[in-house]
Amino acid sequence: MNKVLKSYFYWTYQRGSFHYDVMVTLILLFIFVTPWLWDYGARPTRGAGPAHPIQVTSDGMQGFIVTVAASDVNLSPSASDNEVRRVLRKAIEPVTGDAVSVVRWETATDAQGNATWKIWARR
Repeated sequence: MNKVLKSYFYWTYQRGSFHYDVMVTLILLFIFVTPWLWDYGARPTRGAGPAHPIQVTSDGMQGFIVTVAASDVNLSPSASDNEVRRVLRKAIEPVTGDAVSVVRWETATDAQGNATWKIWARR
Protein backbone atom coordinates (compact mmCIF):
# COMPACT_ATOMS: atom_id res chain seq x y z
CA MET A 1 0.00 0.00 0.00
CA ASN A 2 2.89 2.35 0.85
CA LYS A 3 4.40 1.76 -2.59
CA VAL A 4 1.11 2.58 -4.36
CA LEU A 5 0.62 5.80 -2.39
CA LYS A 6 4.22 6.82 -3.02
CA SER A 7 3.87 6.26 -6.76
CA TYR A 8 0.58 8.24 -6.77
CA PHE A 9 2.33 11.09 -4.99
CA TYR A 10 5.29 11.12 -7.41
CA TRP A 11 3.05 10.44 -10.46
CA THR A 12 5.13 7.52 -11.72
CA TYR A 13 2.48 5.56 -13.61
CA GLN A 14 2.46 5.41 -17.40
CA ARG A 15 -0.22 7.19 -19.37
CA GLY A 16 -3.20 4.96 -20.08
CA SER A 17 -2.66 2.68 -17.12
CA PHE A 18 -5.39 2.04 -14.55
CA HIS A 19 -3.66 4.03 -11.78
CA TYR A 20 -2.99 6.97 -14.12
CA ASP A 21 -6.70 7.07 -15.01
CA VAL A 22 -7.60 6.96 -11.31
CA MET A 23 -5.33 9.93 -10.57
CA VAL A 24 -6.75 11.98 -13.46
CA THR A 25 -10.30 11.13 -12.38
CA LEU A 26 -9.57 12.23 -8.80
CA ILE A 27 -8.12 15.53 -10.03
CA LEU A 28 -11.12 16.18 -12.27
CA LEU A 29 -13.51 15.33 -9.43
CA PHE A 30 -11.68 17.78 -7.19
CA ILE A 31 -11.88 20.54 -9.81
CA PHE A 32 -15.57 20.10 -10.64
CA VAL A 33 -17.08 18.95 -7.33
CA THR A 34 -15.38 21.11 -4.71
CA PRO A 35 -16.95 24.41 -5.84
CA TRP A 36 -20.34 22.87 -5.01
CA LEU A 37 -19.20 21.53 -1.64
CA TRP A 38 -16.81 24.23 -0.49
CA ASP A 39 -17.66 27.92 -0.19
CA TYR A 40 -14.66 29.76 -1.58
CA GLY A 41 -16.34 33.13 -1.00
CA ALA A 42 -15.78 34.06 -4.63
CA ARG A 43 -18.98 35.89 -5.33
CA PRO A 44 -19.13 39.20 -7.15
CA THR A 45 -19.62 42.13 -4.84
CA ARG A 46 -22.33 44.63 -5.51
CA GLY A 47 -20.60 47.96 -5.35
CA ALA A 48 -22.41 51.07 -4.34
CA GLY A 49 -23.16 52.20 -7.87
CA PRO A 50 -25.24 55.14 -8.92
CA ALA A 51 -28.90 55.18 -7.91
CA HIS A 52 -29.96 56.80 -11.20
CA PRO A 53 -29.08 56.00 -14.83
CA ILE A 54 -25.99 57.59 -16.33
CA GLN A 55 -26.23 58.89 -19.90
CA VAL A 56 -23.16 58.92 -22.14
CA THR A 57 -23.06 60.74 -25.49
CA SER A 58 -20.27 61.70 -27.87
CA ASP A 59 -19.06 65.29 -27.85
CA GLY A 60 -18.36 65.13 -31.60
CA MET A 61 -14.59 65.15 -31.13
CA GLN A 62 -12.37 62.83 -29.12
CA GLY A 63 -14.35 62.77 -25.89
CA PHE A 64 -17.79 62.18 -24.52
CA ILE A 65 -20.38 63.89 -22.36
CA VAL A 66 -21.62 62.04 -19.30
CA THR A 67 -24.85 63.15 -17.61
CA VAL A 68 -25.16 62.15 -13.96
CA ALA A 69 -27.98 62.89 -11.54
CA ALA A 70 -26.90 65.49 -8.98
CA SER A 71 -28.18 63.26 -6.18
CA ASP A 72 -25.53 60.67 -7.14
CA VAL A 73 -22.71 63.18 -6.60
CA ASN A 74 -21.81 64.01 -3.01
CA LEU A 75 -20.23 67.43 -3.25
CA SER A 76 -20.10 70.35 -0.87
CA PRO A 77 -20.93 73.81 -2.26
CA SER A 78 -17.57 75.18 -1.16
CA ALA A 79 -15.50 72.51 -2.93
CA SER A 80 -12.48 73.56 -4.97
CA ASP A 81 -12.18 72.84 -8.70
CA ASN A 82 -9.77 69.98 -8.02
CA GLU A 83 -12.18 68.45 -5.51
CA VAL A 84 -15.11 68.81 -7.96
CA ARG A 85 -13.03 67.20 -10.72
CA ARG A 86 -12.05 64.30 -8.42
CA VAL A 87 -15.63 63.66 -7.22
CA LEU A 88 -17.11 63.87 -10.73
CA ARG A 89 -14.45 61.51 -12.09
CA LYS A 90 -15.33 59.07 -9.30
CA ALA A 91 -19.05 59.40 -10.17
CA ILE A 92 -18.54 58.49 -13.85
CA GLU A 93 -15.98 55.74 -13.19
CA PRO A 94 -18.55 52.87 -13.18
CA VAL A 95 -19.36 53.70 -16.82
CA THR A 96 -16.10 55.05 -18.23
CA GLY A 97 -13.47 53.15 -16.26
CA ASP A 98 -10.59 54.81 -14.48
CA ALA A 99 -8.57 55.95 -17.52
CA VAL A 100 -10.48 59.21 -18.13
CA SER A 101 -9.85 62.84 -17.37
CA VAL A 102 -12.58 65.35 -16.66
CA VAL A 103 -12.22 68.33 -19.01
CA ARG A 104 -15.10 70.51 -17.87
CA TRP A 105 -18.51 70.32 -16.24
CA GLU A 106 -21.71 72.24 -15.69
CA THR A 107 -24.97 71.79 -13.83
CA ALA A 108 -28.18 71.35 -15.80
CA THR A 109 -31.69 69.99 -15.46
CA ASP A 110 -33.17 66.99 -17.24
CA ALA A 111 -36.59 66.77 -18.92
CA GLN A 112 -38.29 66.04 -15.57
CA GLY A 113 -36.69 69.06 -13.92
CA ASN A 114 -34.16 67.11 -11.84
CA ALA A 115 -30.72 68.61 -11.26
CA THR A 116 -27.91 66.91 -13.18
CA TRP A 117 -24.20 67.28 -13.86
CA LYS A 118 -22.99 67.36 -17.46
CA ILE A 119 -19.38 66.20 -17.51
CA TRP A 120 -17.07 66.42 -20.53
CA ALA A 121 -14.39 63.74 -20.33
CA ARG A 122 -11.60 62.26 -22.45
CA ARG A 123 -9.63 59.05 -22.41
